[in-house]
Order: sequence, then C-alpha cells, then structure tokens
Amino acid sequence: MTTGNAGPLSTVSADELGIRYEQDGPVATVTLCRPDVLNAQTPAMWTELGNISRKLPGDVRVVIVRAEGRAFSAGLDLSVARGDGDSSLTRLAQLSAAECADQIAGFQTAFTWLRSPSIVSIAAVQGHAIGAGFQLALNCDMRVLTDDARFSMAEVTLGLVPDLGGTKRLVELVGPSRALEICVTGRRLSANEADRIGLATAVVPRGELDEAVSDLAAAVLAGPAGAVAEIKALLAGAPLRSYAEQDRAEREAQTRRLSDLMGTGE
Repeated sequence: MTTGNAGPLSTVSADELGIRYEQDGPVATVTLCRPDVLNAQTPAMWTELGNISRKLPGDVRVVIVRAEGRAFSAGLDLSVARGDGDSSLTRLAQLSAAECADQIAGFQTAFTWLRSPSIVSIAAVQGHAIGAGFQLALNCDMRVLTDDARFSMAEVTLGLVPDLGGTKRLVELVGPSRALEICVTGRRLSANEADRIGLATAVVPRGELDEAVSDLAAAVLAGPAGAVAEIKALLAGAPLRSYAEQDRAEREAQTRRLSDLMGTGE
C-alpha cells in the first residue's frame, strides 16, 4: 500500500493539506482529514484533489472517498470563505465575471474527475455531508451512507448556488422538482429519506461502513475493467440520448467489447 499526498514532490503533510491519499492495488482511497472542523473544505483541499486526479495511476479502477471523524464534511470552511485570502468570497466578487468563472471552474475539477469513465467512485458517508460535502458525494458514482448520515445543499443559506458539479447529478437522481425543493430550502435529508428517493446506494450501521464499502469495491473489481468502463460511459450518456441513440450506443459499445475479447481490435 502506498500512502501520502497527491504527488511525490509535495512537502506538505496530509494533515496540513486536509487530504490523505492511499492506494492498495487497483483501489485508491481519498480521505478528508480535518476531523476537528468536521472536514470543512478549503480551496487548498480542492487543489490537492485536483492534483490527485492528474497523478492517479492508470491501474486504479476504484476510488473511495471517505472522511475521518464523526462527519463526512460540514461543507465550505467559512473562516476561509469570509477571510481575505485569494479564494475568499470577497476576492472572487472583485474579479471580472470571466475571471470569477475561471476560478470556479478550477474548483469544480476537484470534484468532477470522480465521474470519469475510467474509474468507479464510491463515497463513504457518515454524519453530515453539507454543501460542498454533499456535492462531493454526489460526484461519486455510488454513495454508501451510515444510518446517521445527513445530506443538505446549504448554499442557499449563504445566498449562493451549488457550483461544484452537484446539480445535474442531483436532478438525474431525484428529478427536477425534488432537486429544486432540496436546493432552495437547504433542509437536511436523513439517510432513510436519501435511500427512499434514490440518493443512497446503501444505508448501513456506522460500524459496518468500511466493510460495506470494501465489499462494494470488490464487487466492482470482479468485473473486467473494459466492460465496467463501457457500462459506466453507456449509462452516464443515457439521459442525453434518445432511445434510438442509446440503442446505437449499446451496439457500438458491444462491438468494441467483442473486438477486444476476441483480439481483433486495432
């Protein structure tokens, strides 16, 4: 197993960054490690997540996103957001519209790489996952929740909108009407409700979270890598296609699989 930060050249400890990276064969684990502040997120953490995505070894097939302590993530670290740093809300508001959008685009890449067809990502969620924490879980392909987990899209309480790649996935999972209600009220959803409306892949007792996630990762790895990647891409594109287009996408994907299996590909 390899353990450390996103890159071998980093001289900053995982505890200082708030992100720890570990790899065990084809499984990579990314851990939020600021339990003293309920894993509240900072732009520095997002930079590190982006670094991980760029340096992720090609043999990684499953990425597990987890967190230390009693909560997955309390969301944006408000002490940073309201401070005077380069990534504070005040500084962002002072940029031109194009510059502000570019800065946010950089933040988004820390989350959206978890949707890559080349990996299957699993969020292991305990306690609260609020705002950026909820969106981090949403960007993962599957979410295993403890029975005390709570989701909340709380950006509206700050006068902001969710902007870290979570809105489309939310709509796809629960529909536009329910997604709107969740986002504009900022209310907290219990694990049971999350399970009922399709946000949870599974709900387990807190003591069984690690085992449940490990079993799910093993089940994913049991399938051939090429087939799993094709299936993920096929399903991810389905909402954008007509039935005829999806039928064609299935044919094309199967043709590639047969060619690969029979050794007739280029």
